[in-house]
Amino acid sequence: MTTPAVEVDALTVHYDDVLALDDVTLRLAPGRVCGLIGMNGAGKSTLMKAVLGAVRPDRGTVRLHGLTPARARRSNVVGYMPQSEAVDWDFPLSVRDVVMTGRYGHLGFTRRPRRRDRDAVDAALDRVGLADLADRQIGRLSGGQRKRTFLARGIAQEARVLLLDEPFAGVDTTSEATITGLLRELAADGVTVLVSTHDLHALPELADEVVLLRRRVLRHGPPAEVLAPETLALAFGLDDSAGSGGAPSDGFRTALRQAQGAGIGEAHDDGSVR
Repeated sequence: MTTPAVEVDALTVHYDDVLALDDVTLRLAPGRVCGLIGMNGAGKSTLMKAVLGAVRPDRGTVRLHGLTPARARRSNVVGYMPQSEAVDWDFPLSVRDVVMTGRYGHLGFTRRPRRRDRDAVDAALDRVGLADLADRQIGRLSGGQRKRTFLARGIAQEARVLLLDEPFAGVDTTSEATITGLLRELAADGVTVLVSTHDLHALPELADEVVLLRRRVLRHGPPAEVLAPETLALAFGLDDSAGSGGAPSDGFRTALRQAQGAGIGEAHDDGSVR
């Protein structure tokens, strides 16, 4: 039996008195792209951080190819693309410098890059189409170029699991298509990719499977199943201010429009599911 690339069992996380994740269980096989969706506050970023080992759960376990998150990080098994807001774009690092940080776990005792490290960085930059911008300061990049820089870092790291938190936020359609193609190539090479996103329209082309999260896993399955309007209603729901039987929430309307843009579901002017 193949060891899961990502295995999350009964994971529960609180921030003080706030419940962020509630008994989350999830398994992803090697070479799969999984989309992670849900409304703001559903726990997507917390789940990413828990898988990475940056958040300590109250209970439950995480394993990456059978390793704890800490061991997986030390062994270069897992790579991470943060949200743009988490990066100091004014820091005086070049694109090449950022990508080289992916090689840190491969460096020897002296922590000095060797020929194979420089070659890995060059190959990653070439793969994401940023070789010509290798010496540019990261703050001078466009949104899509910034995302591709951090994807190149994961490629140079040779990570077997990649976690991407909102990789399509603030990028144009050309960059989105480029990133989608790169992630599909990585999956074909056996890399497991977990992508948190609000851009539901991109999921049918990108993802093999989708997880719908609202502090716990509501649905996990093929994109067509999880993005169906009646399933999205479980997470995005109705506007509580409208009372029982009230109007669809703004979040649900947006999610429904995006799903319909991906060719899933049937549009209704009032946002209802029929």
